[in-house]
Amino acid sequence: MAVAGLIGAALLGTAFDRRSVLILFGAMIAADLDSFVGLVSVVGHRTAFHTLLVPITAAAVLLVDLRRGEGSWVRRRWGPRGVRITWVTIVAYAGAAIGLDLFSAGGANPLWPLHDQFYVIDGKIELSSRRGIVQTFVDLGSERAGDASSSETVARGTSRDVNVSTGVDPNPDGGDTAEPVDRVFPVVRSGWQLLLLVVGTAVTAARFYVDQAVPAE
Repeated sequence: MAVAGLIGAALLGTAFDRRSVLILFGAMIAADLDSFVGLVSVVGHRTAFHTLLVPITAAAVLLVDLRRGEGSWVRRRWGPRGVRITWVTIVAYAGAAIGLDLFSAGGANPLWPLHDQFYVIDGKIELSSRRGIVQTFVDLGSERAGDASSSETVARGTSRDVNVSTGVDPNPDGGDTAEPVDRVFPVVRSGWQLLLLVVGTAVTAARFYVDQAVPAE
C-alpha cells in the first residue's frame, strides 16, 4: 500500500485525493485475496491474482474502451479523472502488488496460467573497471572467464510445488502439527522493505499536505 501511495502521488496529478488513494489501496488488498483461494485450490497465494495477465487484461480492456472516443464507458461515467485513476491503478497493481512479491523471498507466479512457474528475481548490476558491466539477473551464457556470474533469478516450481504460507493459510502443505498454529501476517521483513514503507507512507501523506497548503491556480 505504501508503494501504491507513492505511485499515486507521482502519477495521479489533480486526481490525487482520499478517494483515489483508497481505490489504489483496494487494488492492493484485492491482489492478496488469493490467500483465500489457496484454502480450496492448489492455485493459491501469489498465483491466482498475482499473474501479470490481470493488469495486462485490464489495460487491454481500457484501451479498447477508450478507442470508442466519446462512446467510452469509462470516460462517460467518470470523465478524464476516471481514466487517469484507472491507468494509475493498473500500474500500481503491476508494480506494487505483483512486482514487490516477484522481487522478494517466496516470489510470484507472474505468467500463470499460460506458464505455471514461480520466480524470484534477484541479482545485481555493477560497473567494473576490469569486467565492464556485470549483471546477475539474467544468465547471458557468456563463455569468457571472469564475466557475470550465474543468474541469481530462480525458478522455484509450479503452483503444485510451491505453497506460500500466509496468515490465512499458515500450513498450506497440509501437514499435521501438534504445535499451536502461528498465523503470521508479514509487515516488514528486510531493511529495504522498511525503507519503502517509510518513504511511501511519508510521500503519500506529504502529498495530501501539499495539496491542502498550496491553493490551485
